[in-house]
Amino acid sequence: MTDPRFLQIHFLAPYTAALLNRDDAGLAKRLPYGGALRTRVSSQCLKRHWRLADDPHALAAIDGADAAYRSREIVEHKVFGDWAAEVDDAVANEIKDALLKVVYGDKGADKKSRQTLLLGEVEVTYLTEQAKALVAEAAGDKKAAKEIAVRWLKEHKANLKAMSEGAKLPGGLTGALFGRMVTSDPRANIDAAVHVAHAFTVHAEEAESDYFIAADDLAREEDTGADTIQETELTSGLFYGYVVVDVPGLLANLGGDAELAGAVLHNLVYLIAEVSPGAKLGSTAPYSRASLMLLEAGDRQPRSLAEAFRAPCPPETGQAVAALSEHLHTLDGAYATGETRRVMTLANRSVSEAERGTLADLAAFARGLPGSLGGVTSA
Repeated sequence: MTDPRFLQIHFLAPYTAALLNRDDAGLAKRLPYGGALRTRVSSQCLKRHWRLADDPHALAAIDGADAAYRSREIVEHKVFGDWAAEVDDAVANEIKDALLKVVYGDKGADKKSRQTLLLGEVEVTYLTEQAKALVAEAAGDKKAAKEIAVRWLKEHKANLKAMSEGAKLPGGLTGALFGRMVTSDPRANIDAAVHVAHAFTVHAEEAESDYFIAADDLAREEDTGADTIQETELTSGLFYGYVVVDVPGLLANLGGDAELAGAVLHNLVYLIAEVSPGAKLGSTAPYSRASLMLLEAGDRQPRSLAEAFRAPCPPETGQAVAALSEHLHTLDGAYATGETRRVMTLANRSVSEAERGTLADLAAFARGLPGSLGGVTSA
């Protein structure tokens, strides 16, 4: 096998009578493709459910996976935690404003002007230690707190990167996987190692408007009609999804730790296959598992297999797998890029040049890729 610079993960996942991802009007997100509207699930939606999944293969359960927090109120809720309850408000506010400007920029004191920012545990710890030291130095004196805050702000201006210098995971595991953009300090940016496409149905959209009521259990016999009348949209579909992992990029973001990178890829394969977007759980139970997982490892530029479904495909797993395999076979004949492939599918269909196995087999294959690139493993 060529050096696995990229791991490509393709999946097919079926959902029935669900509303997985809504737009600003409360309708299912859509995508025009191949002359037909398709139901869509955004990459942001997919990534959020994978990174926050409460699951046996949760990313947070991996040993060495530092936490991260995405918020506009990290300073208020994480840095100034329980310890600050006894601090004089006037003193705390002076110190807090300085930290807000360092983290969120010159207008950081105004919540509406802040960027929703991702900070790793190491950065939160650093800021908490600084806040405690500055509060202690002020010794309850508001005037002193203001002078101390001004001095500290000058020393740390636009210096978020320095807070985590030398840390393996400055933006936590979330930042290492999905990247981070910091407008107030571009030096603290992290390039995403995991690239996620929007998933879409391999066929034209299948949707209907669901009319429903809420009945009043205590209504009298003479009270007719429903207490509440509403409607929502429900969709069904077989979705094609696509994920690319820049394996050397992931290793770099994880400080060269091949064991950690392998654990991440192992769990990510499980999460993609088993974790569903969680919208409208109580009324639609949108739980499903992938009916196909195809992994490809190689050194050439990745390419989606979405073209297999440009012409809408019948909404049936076997036919979708056949269309995907046929397109992949055509690509192999034209480009001969030589990826190593592993496939798990519920359909009785083969996939071009792919070795068949269970989900556990695919996850084990992914786990071994970082070590083959010479990353550092623990003894």
